[in-house]
Amino acid sequence: MADNILEVRNLKKYFKSKNGTLHAVDDVSFSIKRGETLGLVGESGCGKSTIGRLILGLHQATSGEILFNGQDICKMKKAQIHDLRKDLQIIFQDPFASLNPRMSIGEIIGEPLLIHKKVKRRAEINSEIRRLMDVVGLSTRFINSYPHELDGGRRQRVGIARALSLNPQFIVCDEPVSSLDVSIQAQVLNLLKDLQAEYGLTYLFITHDLSVVKHFSEKIAVMYLGQLVEIAESDELFKKTVHPYSQALLSAIPVPNIRQKMQRVKLIGELTSPIDPELGCRFAKRCLYAQAKCVGQDPEFKDFENGHFCACFRADELLNVTI
Repeated sequence: MADNILEVRNLKKYFKSKNGTLHAVDDVSFSIKRGETLGLVGESGCGKSTIGRLILGLHQATSGEILFNGQDICKMKKAQIHDLRKDLQIIFQDPFASLNPRMSIGEIIGEPLLIHKKVKRRAEINSEIRRLMDVVGLSTRFINSYPHELDGGRRQRVGIARALSLNPQFIVCDEPVSSLDVSIQAQVLNLLKDLQAEYGLTYLFITHDLSVVKHFSEKIAVMYLGQLVEIAESDELFKKTVHPYSQALLSAIPVPNIRQKMQRVKLIGELTSPIDPELGCRFAKRCLYAQAKCVGQDPEFKDFENGHFCACFRADELLNVTI
């Protein structure tokens, strides 16, 4: 569709290992509208960050399509991907590990400007660096400081400024607040929202925390062991959670009321191996609602109700189940 800035179609990424083939991303499809935020959630190791890196061209897809403004990133050559970097950027999870410790804050923010030759004169570069620092709420007195001299919140603001330096259209936010204190998390999330409104940015917001993504994303996609199991509008997903794994994730959100008892959905059973997985629902061994056909047959990822997609044989029954 014309208003989709990104369309991912049947995307697969496999890694060879000594024990077999790791199915990191297996037949994933979704789209993101221009100016929208899609929250991609799931436990560690489910393939969320791999999808982000595939979109950025940091990994080569095994098969499938990644259409950015109608152009397939999977078919681009290195020179084309280099030019695409101006429109596609990333904010990493660990702000300390993603910043070069030998470079000053000013050098880190200004490096993309030099690589892509956005500005030529040193005075123009310094002016643009100071402007970007002001945009992300970082005092210009830190321009000659080094990453180890800043706290986590300020380091992440440096990462955001670097991502904004080329005026991108799309930013992959790879768990950008998970390593920050709760109070700092709120500040960074508010900053990202303000920047989205000001610059018309589109976000893929990767996280394992549903309580964070609820208030940040228009749409949420839930991922389990390399596959999407549910996609819906944010309010819809929290109102009518269909997939048993999504129900378990929602039940783990802390309730800020000591008198209210949490109704946890505890997952028990064996975790399916992502190395050469057998046919069937990959969540079946841990699912409370599993039945015979869940093993040996892949559930269809289909629309059950107004854009509420789910991959579950018992989705029709679970639509009315409340936690």
